[in-house]
Amino acid sequence: MSLSPPNNGQRAIAVRALDLWKSYDDGAVTVLQGIDLECFEGRSVALCGPSGCGKSTLLHLIAGLDQPDRGRVWVNGSELDRRRNLLNLLRHEIGIVFQLHNLIPDLTLEENCLIPAVAAGTNPHAARQRLGELAERTGLHKRLKHRVQKLSGGERQRTALCRALMNRPKILLADEPTGSLDERTGGMVFDLLLELVNAEGVTLLMSTHDRALASRCDRIVEMHDGRANETVCVL
Repeated sequence: MSLSPPNNGQRAIAVRALDLWKSYDDGAVTVLQGIDLECFEGRSVALCGPSGCGKSTLLHLIAGLDQPDRGRVWVNGSELDRRRNLLNLLRHEIGIVFQLHNLIPDLTLEENCLIPAVAAGTNPHAARQRLGELAERTGLHKRLKHRVQKLSGGERQRTALCRALMNRPKILLADEPTGSLDERTGGMVFDLLLELVNAEGVTLLMSTHDRALASRCDRIVEMHDGRANETVCVL
């Protein structure tokens, strides 16, 4: 596939993956087969394709949560290196939203969201101010002291979005962020996701089965059998 979609002007490349291969079970199951991908600064990209085509695996490799068998990944011009700069990139450059949110149930909404700020060494006052802004914009400002198990599915996913944006990342990776929600709630969460991404100039790379949601992104990358076969420019 072409690595440079048209009409991006002078936009910088926020994420670049080159010749990524990934297999499991000692090579018995090949998930990715030489993926090339570029995501441009401030743009939204949807990864589409059937279950098992490698969408989640690709996101995990870009986030540094897993290692490729072969290939390289760059984030905002820095090559991903698990031994050298992974923690710094995760704390300051990349935010991650998972389908099942991965919140800690025994902590409050506020405590869950402050974890990234504590890990990054952010000033506590600045962190709480940032959380207050995000909670207000996501409609969660009255739920900050509630434990996660008391929140609805939509509230939990909005909490996960706030947590991912706490450190003002330049790149947001979202793995089926509405997949566990009903259509109405999922649509509301996705509206909020795009609103926040656009307001903060974040680059969004999202996997989804929902073609209606994907069509609202700037680009759609089609994945089949571990390959990125086609890039569709929507806008």
